[in-house]
Amino acid sequence: MEVNNFIDYVKIFVRSGNGGGGSVHFRREKYVPMGGPDGGDGGRGGHIILKGNKQLWTLLHLKYKKHIHADNGNSGEGGLRSGKMGEDIIIEVPLGTIVKDGETGEKEIEILEDGQEVIWMKGGRGGQGNNHFKTATKQAPRYAQSGEAGQEGWKILELKVLADVGLVGFPNAGKSTLLSVVSAAKPEIADYAFTTLVPNLGVVAYRDNRSFIMADIPGIIEGAHEGKGLGVRFLRHIERNSCLLFLIPADSEDIKKEYKILDKELKSYNKELAHKPRIIGISKSDLLDDELKKMLQKELPKKIPNIFFSSITGENLPVLKDMLWKMMNE
Repeated sequence: MEVNNFIDYVKIFVRSGNGGGGSVHFRREKYVPMGGPDGGDGGRGGHIILKGNKQLWTLLHLKYKKHIHADNGNSGEGGLRSGKMGEDIIIEVPLGTIVKDGETGEKEIEILEDGQEVIWMKGGRGGQGNNHFKTATKQAPRYAQSGEAGQEGWKILELKVLADVGLVGFPNAGKSTLLSVVSAAKPEIADYAFTTLVPNLGVVAYRDNRSFIMADIPGIIEGAHEGKGLGVRFLRHIERNSCLLFLIPADSEDIKKEYKILDKELKSYNKELAHKPRIIGISKSDLLDDELKKMLQKELPKKIPNIFFSSITGENLPVLKDMLWKMMNE
C-alpha cells in the first residue's frame, strides 16, 4: 500500500436531493371540459447511501470529492403522473469506516460488513399534487404541496483498520519483519525509525486452511497520545483489533520499561484498550541464549502470556500462531 494512497480521514460536504413539487393540474378532455384535479406527486430527492466494500482499504477516492450532491426529484405532472425520483448516490467505503457529524463530532454510522448499505442522508419527500386536496366542498383545489428539502452538512469519515491481531511496538521492534514472514504482505523494512508510515495488513495462514488478519500499526513512541511522533493518527486503528501482540525486541535496553510505556500510551488514548486481550512477544530472540531468556522472562508481567521468537530463524513462530488463534477465539 503506497504511503500517499493510504487516506484514513476525510471531511466532505454532503447534500441529499430535494423532493419535487406536486402538480396543480385539471383533467381536460374533448368531452370533459370541467374534469377534476389530476396533478401528480413530485418525485423523491436522491438519497446519499453508504456501502461497505471489502476490496477497499483507504478513503483515497473521497479525498478530492469535497462536495457530494444527489439529484433533486422532478415535479409532478398532469394525468396523475408522478415526477421522476432523484438518482441516489452510493458511496463505497472500506470496512471499519465511521461517519461523524462535522460540527458536533457525534458518531452517526459505522460500516463493518461487506455489502452493508445504510441510507446516510435521506432525500426530501416529493410534494403531493392537487388531486390529494379535493373534498366534497372543494372540488377544484388550485394548490399543491411543495417538495421537502434534502439534508446537508459537513461530515467526517474516519477509517479504523479491521484486523484480528494488531502489532504494537516502538519503531524497529520487528513488526514489519514478522508480518512479511507469516503472511504474503510486503511492507517496507529498514533499520530506521518510522519505516512503516501506513497500517499494513496481511493474511496469516493457519492450520486446516484457516487464516486470520494481522495489522502492522506504525510505531508508537512515548507521548504518542499527545500527538508526538505520528501521534494519534494510527492509535485509533488499534481499537478494532480482536487482540494485541506487543512486540519488544530482545536487544531493548529495558524490556519491562518499554512494555509499560506502550501500555500507558494505549490507556491514555482509550481506557477500553486496557481490557483488550494481549500477548507480549520478544522478537529477535535468536540474539539470546536460554539462560538470558530465563532472566528476561522474570521481568515480564506474570499475568500476560509471553513468547520469545525470531522472524529470521522461524523460532517459535508456529507456537506464536497457536497462541494468537486461541486468544482470538476465546
